[in-house]
Amino acid sequence: MPFINEILNYSSLSIVGLEKNTGKTECLKYVLKRMPVDSRRIAVTSIGIDGETVDQVTRTQKPEIVLPQGMFFATSEAHYRQRRLVSELMDVSDENTSLGRVVTAKALTTGKVLLSGPPSATGLIRWMKQMQRLGIDLTIIDGALSRLSSASPAVSQSMILATGAAYSANINTLVQKTAFIVQLINLPLADEEKRNLFGTLEQGSWWLDADGVLNSLSSATSLSKDIRFKGMDRCSTIYVAGALVDGFIEKVRANKDLRQVEIVVRDFTRIFVTPQLFRLFLKAGGRVTVLQKSKLIAVTVNPTSPSGFVLDSDILCQKLSEAIELPVYDLLKN
Repeated sequence: MPFINEILNYSSLSIVGLEKNTGKTECLKYVLKRMPVDSRRIAVTSIGIDGETVDQVTRTQKPEIVLPQGMFFATSEAHYRQRRLVSELMDVSDENTSLGRVVTAKALTTGKVLLSGPPSATGLIRWMKQMQRLGIDLTIIDGALSRLSSASPAVSQSMILATGAAYSANINTLVQKTAFIVQLINLPLADEEKRNLFGTLEQGSWWLDADGVLNSLSSATSLSKDIRFKGMDRCSTIYVAGALVDGFIEKVRANKDLRQVEIVVRDFTRIFVTPQLFRLFLKAGGRVTVLQKSKLIAVTVNPTSPSGFVLDSDILCQKLSEAIELPVYDLLKN
């Protein structure tokens, strides 16, 4: 697949499923099998637990993770002891998880392993910096259920999105829901001046007037019900450090002075709005930009749901590809 070579243009990759059983682990296996470990130093970990033979939620069979000789990996102490390969220990983190400390090792033989690495985005960032010190060229992160934070641009430069019948059993609904996530992933970057200004603001909501003067909104977060937009007739930009939600956009749209305002968020994983309201805001002249973004390099599909319902793979790939203007792959079929 063309996207395999594109992965090597980046120093980090996240593989994220929109729902359990959308083919994320199969995608991870496909990618790992094709990585040039003889010429690149590549490390893999998971923000959840990956490699179980049986899914702990749906009780369906899960593919095991096979690592090639020469690949680096990070997992918990508990799962490191269960590995079925010979490895060289490289690092033991001082960060504890429910399964012990995170262990990083190099596979000296091909074999199977359970992956359960740093459980948070912060922990992942620390691990990735450690990998840089070890001379790793590419880190691959396997995302967990409903944990799009593992795909945050603060964590990875590039990403692959896995979707499928487990996300929706109706092709048209599946295409619409997936296309909206892709739209958010592809939101444009704010200009450099705004990225530098807002990048240091970790909390609250802020706005810039026409002269570029920074002001704080009275509310601490965009979730506050009593948020007020007063004296903002010269507002050009609003920055939301936390989550952007429907209620906030509705109040922005209700203010005639703000209908064409630019809303800036840290990255797409902070947006929790309905597609209809989001597109109404854009249609009225509003803009949404981000401080950080990942490059979406591929979308994969699993047309089979855990219950056994099967969508037409060709139709699904064609419709989704047309909607997102990207190639879409059914890796098992191909």
